[in-house]
Amino acid sequence: MRLLAIALAALVLLIQYPLWLGKGGVLRVWEMERQIEVQRESNSKLQIRNATLDAEVRDLKQGLEAVEERARSELGMIRRDEVFFQVLDGNPVAVRPAVPSPPTKAK
Repeated sequence: MRLLAIALAALVLLIQYPLWLGKGGVLRVWEMERQIEVQRESNSKLQIRNATLDAEVRDLKQGLEAVEERARSELGMIRRDEVFFQVLDGNPVAVRPAVPSPPTKAK
């Protein structure tokens, strides 16, 4: 009888091994669920970024305001009959006037 109990206990442990430690075991499922959650967070951030880029593309295709804004900020362009003022922050750097060097004589 004791041998039968030991054999049954060994069979139960043998059956439990794949459930806990096997390829599709509980520990593997927990790890995969954690990885899925990390990937979902990454996907949601990327979806927000894609929506922003999509809105910007639609804006550039439909209206001239976005194109004008880009031309002004990235290319430094101004409209005709506009005056451009550049305001510098901080202390101005002293610029020395260029002193021409004396001409050198050719030998």
